[in-house]
Amino acid sequence: VQLVESGGGLVQAGGSLRLSCAASGNIGSFNVMRWYRQAPGKQRELVAQITSGDYTFYADSVKGRFGISRDKSKNTLYLQMNGLKPEDTATYFCYLLAARQYDYWGQGTQVTVSS
Repeated sequence: VQLVESGGGLVQAGGSLRLSCAASGNIGSFNVMRWYRQAPGKQRELVAQITSGDYTFYADSVKGRFGISRDKSKNTLYLQMNGLKPEDTATYFCYLLAARQYDYWGQGTQVTVSS
């Protein structure tokens, strides 16, 4: 399985970006997909999660501003980011947990929010 993120970039505070994560290979029916982010000098943190049953979870810092979704027919995960803040600046990583035991990471996409 390979995960390839796209959609990062430079945006002004208050702006929006939509990240995509395309999964290739057999990801199975029972899986969890997440977005993590890591800012320079900080630990990687969970941003949002969606299960194969479409249950979602958001970190408090992004709740109400970010939306996670997936297109199962395309094996693609999305993160719609609205109301971006400078503190959202980080490298964003896509993550897949398949069959409750196999995990995969994407290479990351940079998001930079200017004030």
